[in-house]
Amino acid sequence: MTIENFILLAGAGLLGGTMNALAGGGSFVTLPAMIAAGLPSVNANASSTVALYPGGAASAWVYRAGLRPIGGVSIKVMLAVMLAGGLIGSLLLLWTPSSAFDYMLPWLLLTATLTMIFAPRLAPWLHGHVSIGPKPVLALQLLLGIYSGFFGGAVGLMMLAVWSLLADADIKTLNPTRMLMVTASNAIAALTFIIAGAIWWRETVIMAVTAVIGGYVGAVVGKRLDPGIVRGLTIGLSISVTIIFFVRSLG
Repeated sequence: MTIENFILLAGAGLLGGTMNALAGGGSFVTLPAMIAAGLPSVNANASSTVALYPGGAASAWVYRAGLRPIGGVSIKVMLAVMLAGGLIGSLLLLWTPSSAFDYMLPWLLLTATLTMIFAPRLAPWLHGHVSIGPKPVLALQLLLGIYSGFFGGAVGLMMLAVWSLLADADIKTLNPTRMLMVTASNAIAALTFIIAGAIWWRETVIMAVTAVIGGYVGAVVGKRLDPGIVRGLTIGLSISVTIIFFVRSLG
């Protein structure tokens, strides 16, 4: 491995872990870094998931005191649904050829970017105009779990939009539960990828070490930092990465 790739992976892990703790979107940094380091896209996505998992777990640990049910749905039920969805999504990724995933990737990034832009406005609107019961929301949660296991970009913000159908989607209040759910789906996805032998371990370990540092620091700083600033920077980065991958797909 070159020193340039080492710095790239270590820096991406630090930034991605911090972003996930603050507002989500860490995969916008770690996935392109893995691909730039020479990994096929499916392996890059799987390795990125494993690399970010320890940082997400560190953030979830920091936030653990703030866990709360969503609209009367217990944490245990939500966890079970996310684990099932994460397993399905990770298996779908492993069954997807890298050539097909290369084609899908720009569109997945675009979906995640649009979610980052519009979800904070959509969630309050949904809360004011739509009301459904826990069972339909759990069905949507299963779909989010599948998406999380398959790709996962901006899945936390998608959760906030869905949860607004049951409860007031205040980011600071719901962030601990969001972190736990994302960590749960990533845990089962990471285990699936490891068992399947889809991980490039040298690159993953480098990124994972710095992602833990970023995840812990980001969770601590996130309790004090203005979320508007974080969101603006995250959206700007997400748009840039999405454009790059669309240009890459045309080349």
